[in-house]
Amino acid sequence: MLEFIPLIMFGIVCLLLLAGYPVAFSLAGTALLFAFAGSAFNVFEPAMLGAFPSRLYGTMTNVTLIAVPLFIFMGVMLEKSRLAEDLLENMSAAFGNIRGGLAYSVVIVGMLLAASTGIVGATVVTMGLISLPTMLKQKYNPSLATGTICATGTLGQIIPPSIALVLLGDILASAYQQAQLRQGIFNPKAVSVGDLFVGALVPGLILVALYLLYVFIYCNTRPADSVQPSAPQSVPVLQLLGGLLPPVLLIIFVLGSILAGAATPTEAAGVGALGALLIALAKRQLSIAKLTEVVRSTLNITAMVFMILIGAALFSLVFRAYGGDELVHQLFVDMPGGRYGALFVVMLTIFFLGFILDFIEITFVVVPIVAPILMTLGFDPIWLGIMIAVNLQTSFLTPPFGFALFYLRGVAPSHIPTSAIYRGVVPFIGIQLLLLILLTLWPEIVTWLPQKVYN
Repeated sequence: MLEFIPLIMFGIVCLLLLAGYPVAFSLAGTALLFAFAGSAFNVFEPAMLGAFPSRLYGTMTNVTLIAVPLFIFMGVMLEKSRLAEDLLENMSAAFGNIRGGLAYSVVIVGMLLAASTGIVGATVVTMGLISLPTMLKQKYNPSLATGTICATGTLGQIIPPSIALVLLGDILASAYQQAQLRQGIFNPKAVSVGDLFVGALVPGLILVALYLLYVFIYCNTRPADSVQPSAPQSVPVLQLLGGLLPPVLLIIFVLGSILAGAATPTEAAGVGALGALLIALAKRQLSIAKLTEVVRSTLNITAMVFMILIGAALFSLVFRAYGGDELVHQLFVDMPGGRYGALFVVMLTIFFLGFILDFIEITFVVVPIVAPILMTLGFDPIWLGIMIAVNLQTSFLTPPFGFALFYLRGVAPSHIPTSAIYRGVVPFIGIQLLLLILLTLWPEIVTWLPQKVYN
């Protein structure tokens, strides 16, 4: 019975999260409860908790995690600077003479916002407020309109720079070291957030292309549900460039500095934060009141992320003290289908957990447990990280608790039924699962660019 305590811990955490308790306190509270109970029954050594302060110190001195508040600041500042409004207005005019042009505009603007803000909630709400009424007015099928907005709003999860990839990269770096030490490699190689950024570029662009392909097929095979091309609108070149250049230049400076090896992701995040400030200043959207609002929002989001990180560190410590990593490793080793059978079970588990848990919860609770084991079985850490990231992206779209669905439901007109939003995201969930299959069959989609960049 004692060997199943780690699984019981995991189950209790999931139940607490389903009940609506805060993630950080659910993780930490469960860990402390099992630690004190185990100590009372002499099955847990209290001295194990002595390692917790050093873990906290490691988190406080982790240079990689400095990128989290900087990227959050960049995203919130760009959200407040009317970047999305300008992009959508100009793109919609440029695509006005193409069937489904507004849907194409939403996908392309969503891609640019993902690469410049990376905040899913802000993107979905902004696109929902600006583009959804126009799409409905132009007689787009409500399911197509809402599904396109929800799906493109989640691109910030996979297209760098992404907060999800920063958090995932930090956890995978630790997991990769653990996996190598288990294999007797005492001079372990490192994997960084920058590696994940580079590895995510090609899969992210493929996902955008698949979204555009779906919109094209839908609009040309179901003419009754798609809008007729409108009269071409003349968009001044300077106006179009004025909307496109700021985010494109910011993306080039942030990602280009990482790809060129001129800056680490943390340093690039600093460049991005400064660039967002300059864009807001150039658009005359910067004021003391707005800056205060941005700083407070950044502080709230950052505090939430780091509280979850602290709770997850305590949970992981107690989980491992009870032999949880060995239990999971043994379960995977004995699983039929070898290492790909283990990978399938992990991906399936993450996918179904996405129906009820947020990506941060899955990242901090599940990934530290399973990632070292999968890497020990021989999977490339960068490829595995992107697989997990794409899988986590579906958690924003899967009913009933997909956050993108909640965000859009909050700003969508009341006459749009929730069932229409659910129907709209189903094809895009299928596209994301198709991408997972493609990455499994051809891992080079992920590994090729990092090998070229880093030799």
